[in-house]
Amino acid sequence: MTARELDAAGITDPALRQAYVHCRRLNARHGRTYFLATRLLPVERRPAVHALYGFARWADDIVDSLDARVPPHARATELARLQRHLEKGLRDGAGLEPVVLALADTARRYDIDHRHFGDFMAAMRSDLEVTDYQTYESLRAYMHGSAAVIGLQMLPVLGTVVPRDEAAPYAAALGVAFQLTNFLRDVGEDLDRGRVYLPADLLSAHGVHRDLLSWSRATGNRDPRITEAFRSFEDLTRGVYREAAPGLAMLDPVARPCIRTAFVLYGAILDAVAEDGYAVLHRRSVVPRRRRAAVALDGAVRLSAARIAARGSRRTPQPVIPRSPAPATRSSDAVDGPLRKEAV
Repeated sequence: MTARELDAAGITDPALRQAYVHCRRLNARHGRTYFLATRLLPVERRPAVHALYGFARWADDIVDSLDARVPPHARATELARLQRHLEKGLRDGAGLEPVVLALADTARRYDIDHRHFGDFMAAMRSDLEVTDYQTYESLRAYMHGSAAVIGLQMLPVLGTVVPRDEAAPYAAALGVAFQLTNFLRDVGEDLDRGRVYLPADLLSAHGVHRDLLSWSRATGNRDPRITEAFRSFEDLTRGVYREAAPGLAMLDPVARPCIRTAFVLYGAILDAVAEDGYAVLHRRSVVPRRRRAAVALDGAVRLSAARIAARGSRRTPQPVIPRSPAPATRSSDAVDGPLRKEAV
């Protein structure tokens, strides 16, 4: 987090500034695609996005660590501890976890519905127990808390040119599309964690089951049934991108380049998976740097055009004016804490 971003956002308390910096570091380290897109947001809105994604990654890392030395009950205990910090932070802005301090401040500034955070934590708790989803409908129910609410949390920060409720279903769908993309890209890593997020009925329609996936993962051997199942899941995911696409035009014009860039780059992950022959059980498919750079440059051009247009337009988006924060009573010692690996 640069001082310029924090100053532009009106974040002056030293401990709170350090908390936002902590969230930015989490995103820069673990979320390359969205971190890149966030650079295309107006400078004063970036800290809020880092706080929202920083908290999500922190919770996700608790349940997704591959460290065998951390047993399930220890993860449950740590997640419960984070829940308590979250509830206290949202209630009075106090706490020792930097990600919670930044999140609570962002929720207060942008009047984000606290239910979204409760739904997210419920999804994280289910990850400690649920290892399979029999149908797409059951997976979609899980993704309401794990992905859709992320889009809903973001919407007040991004701003809209239509009533927020009108844009909300599209924001939720985009969060789901991003997570479905991650499920396909990370299917091998999730299998190592004992989870299969691809619906069992979709897999079985192609003659695929968990044991076949585990065999392929362990041996490095391919099976055409798996390839067809993954292709079918890709088609399903692209359908959700089409479901979400109309929402881009509903956003504040100066926020559109950021979200459009994320939209294109996450879609490019699907392209990379397909071009790699759906070999995601054996290696992670990545978007080439040249492609990422080209999309980012296009986003920067679009942002410049949107800023110019905004200066000459009388059309005012729905408010993106953050509330003034309550007086800070936090200790600067609150910014220290463990950092977990990997990302949403």
